[in-house]
Amino acid sequence: MKRIFFIIVLSMSFGASQAQENINDLLTAGINDAKRFSTDYLAPASEGLAFGINNGWFNNAKAPKKYGFEISLMGNASFIKDEKKSFQMNVADYENIRFEDNSPSKMVATALGHNDPDVTIFITYDDPIFGNQEVALTVPTGIGSENINLIPTAFLQASFSPFKGTQLKGRFFPKVDTDDVKVGFYGVGIQQEFTSWLPADKVFPVAISGLIAYTHLNGSYDFTDGEYVQGENQQIDTKVNTMLFELLVGTKLKVVNFYGGLGYMNGKSTTDLLGTYRVTDGLLFSQDIVDPFSVEQDVSGIRGTVGANLKMGFFSINADYTLAEFDSASLGLNFSF
Repeated sequence: MKRIFFIIVLSMSFGASQAQENINDLLTAGINDAKRFSTDYLAPASEGLAFGINNGWFNNAKAPKKYGFEISLMGNASFIKDEKKSFQMNVADYENIRFEDNSPSKMVATALGHNDPDVTIFITYDDPIFGNQEVALTVPTGIGSENINLIPTAFLQASFSPFKGTQLKGRFFPKVDTDDVKVGFYGVGIQQEFTSWLPADKVFPVAISGLIAYTHLNGSYDFTDGEYVQGENQQIDTKVNTMLFELLVGTKLKVVNFYGGLGYMNGKSTTDLLGTYRVTDGLLFSQDIVDPFSVEQDVSGIRGTVGANLKMGFFSINADYTLAEFDSASLGLNFSF
């Protein structure tokens, strides 16, 4: 469960329990090879996470009353497409890795996929006494091995309207510290209804708004005490920073409102492999590698959302669907005061 939670929420690790067993051998191939594999392996998961934490920023295009306050509990599920579950691993891109059957390339699992059957590679390393040596390694699989096909996120969101047509928004996922996993995120945004500036805004049947939002996620997984990896202070640390720009349009009715949005999201995820890793052949050779590498991933894309909001007094419920690199569905429970 710890491995599943970490990859879904943070979407970075070598597949955590697999990583503990394989990181030593991957680093034996050299930092360049380990970083190259990690970049391709993590990219779709980082992308899916970035899109996921940007859903649910709005539940209507019209602004609440002046000084209105709203609290929302949001849940979101981003669906994993088949093309995000594997990547083409070309031996020519690596310095010290070959496939067991000497194939020039193969499709292997990303952090979102699953290798079935297992994929074995051979890593060549230079032993100072015995010369060139090879070690067999089963490449890490992903959350597909647990039949998981979506990336869930959940958070608490609040908004306040200090001026007519303006909403200041904030969202928060409290820092979770479970065993060796820590994760949390927050975001701030502003939504402005442009039609509120019109002289006849109360009779205008459609609301048009703009939204700008920033989201930050920070998480880590400490596996220093893992039985497979020798070394100290070993952890995977990740940070995701994104900006969302969205144009919204929706109805201005009393009970049921329909809304849609067209937006653009961009951001960056940074995953650091930290600590000391002792690469050894188990006999005579040993080498310490400190803070081996950092993997950076730029994420961007256009997204479109359609949804509906049902209001019942101070309570409302909204649901919407977003088309993007990772399609997603969101559900919100909203309390207005």
